[in-house]
Amino acid sequence: MQTFTPKASDIQRVWHVIDAEGATLGRMASEIATLLRGKHKPTWAPQVDVGDHVVVVNASKMDVSARKAMAKQYYRHSGYPGGLTQESLERMLERHPERVVHLAVKGMLPKGRLGRSMLKKMRTYSGPTHPHSAQRPEPYALDKRARR
Repeated sequence: MQTFTPKASDIQRVWHVIDAEGATLGRMASEIATLLRGKHKPTWAPQVDVGDHVVVVNASKMDVSARKAMAKQYYRHSGYPGGLTQESLERMLERHPERVVHLAVKGMLPKGRLGRSMLKKMRTYSGPTHPHSAQRPEPYALDKRARR
């Protein structure tokens, strides 16, 4: 038995628009990661990027519980001694709602150059508009469990 590897001619990329208004962060991020990896396609192979492009709108209107917003912390380090900075999910949603979605999806993709190339196909916007109408993106309906 041989491993199937799709050729460049086998890869068909589609653009999807996901409305994040009222969506649960983790469940939405897992569906986005599936679309970016291409696991919903019959030509999926783990070693090749066959996924679609995803545009996320209304990232600032995601549904996050109050307890999660206070408890979840994001950390980053400047590289200098004492340079650890932490920020709660609540504060991050106020300042950079796009970054919250970006980090959630990034954690669900493969690590390394393959995952980085998949993540470049995701665009996130905090408002309801996006500049990708020329690509004719199709609206993607999230699973019922992803909506509250």
